[in-house]
Amino acid sequence: MAISDNAPLPQHIAIIMDGNGRWAKARHLPRVAGHKEGMDNVKRIAIAASHLGVKVLTVYAFSTENWRRPTDEVSYLMSLPVKFFNHYMPDLMAENVKVEVMGYLDELPAATKQVTLDAMDQTKNNTGMILNFAFNYGARREITTAVQQLAAEAAAGTVQPAAITEQMVADRLFTAQLGDLADPDLLIRTSGEERLSNFLLWQLAYSEFVFTKVHWPDFTSADLEAAIATYQHRQRRYGGLTTTK
Repeated sequence: MAISDNAPLPQHIAIIMDGNGRWAKARHLPRVAGHKEGMDNVKRIAIAASHLGVKVLTVYAFSTENWRRPTDEVSYLMSLPVKFFNHYMPDLMAENVKVEVMGYLDELPAATKQVTLDAMDQTKNNTGMILNFAFNYGARREITTAVQQLAAEAAAGTVQPAAITEQMVADRLFTAQLGDLADPDLLIRTSGEERLSNFLLWQLAYSEFVFTKVHWPDFTSADLEAAIATYQHRQRRYGGLTTTK
């Protein structure tokens, strides 16, 4: 299927970039080779999404659960943002891409944290697509943190528990910085798995899901367009009914 000019384009696309290790294993390469290729593909897909007119691209780069992986692999994953931004920042600037990084950044190694802060600062005035990295991110912890903040406010008497709204919770999530684009229209997960893996559990409540068996390093702009075309053929009813004449 091709993208239609007569159907809405997803404004915010989220991607669970799965399959780097399996991609490497199939080629008899170490897992880190898959992560390196996957990192390179972030740039390719980000530019493709930007050219299509997507407003926000959120990519799941490192979860709060990924710390459980072997130490050598975790160390390599922590080095990837440094390599990515040092290498690709000129390309992102040329594309007018604005970088955001959401997650528990204070827990990152110093060099990793600093490069993410620098990337956000260097691109803060860019007005094009937002490339939003979820790094050291976990949705359950994110929601728990928001609840803790509201509980503290309630204990201080600045908010009444009965007055807490869904918007007040959303305003305390990492995606609040994205404003009206906080909730993805479309979630793509590569490599054949069909689960959320603790990713944007609140924000994906009414998103459309597209699962593909393609491993992330092999995911191309054509695959992105196919996922968008699939999205365009869906009816988003948000729990209601669509009236057809």
